[in-house]
Amino acid sequence: MRRGLGLGAVGLILLAALAAWRTAGTPAGTAEGERADTAALAARGEAVYAAHCAACHGPDGAGQANWRVRKPNGKLPAPPLNGTGHTWHHPDPQLRAMITDGVAAMVPGPYATDMRGFGDRLSDADIDAVLAHIKTWWSPEHRARQAEITARSGDAG
Repeated sequence: MRRGLGLGAVGLILLAALAAWRTAGTPAGTAEGERADTAALAARGEAVYAAHCAACHGPDGAGQANWRVRKPNGKLPAPPLNGTGHTWHHPDPQLRAMITDGVAAMVPGPYATDMRGFGDRLSDADIDAVLAHIKTWWSPEHRARQAEITARSGDAG
């Protein structure tokens, strides 16, 4: 098991190095530069997601089974983040707040959830990276719609 984890870490490092090498010299602000910056951010987010999110939301973002049905303890299972759930319906500031403070901090009254805040473990840059990774699972239509929702929220992301 440890050898597999070690090989996975080496693979992530090689992937990040390749992304950095491919984007070197690409001016930010150009369409190609912006795509390269987003790809590098998403690659970083993949590692953050694997370390902090995959245990509940699954390695592919599929969430837990029956995620709309409360468990006997009253908590909802982890929803999918891969575009088959409602994550893309939320603007970036709200998604950041959910990750930083947990879902219960955003819902009025007592709310039972396993989604705790990660603000004490993840930097703002880590949160931006994990959101960039999650968005790679969304369809182009979902990404465009979510960008509109974010723009209307007053924060362009």
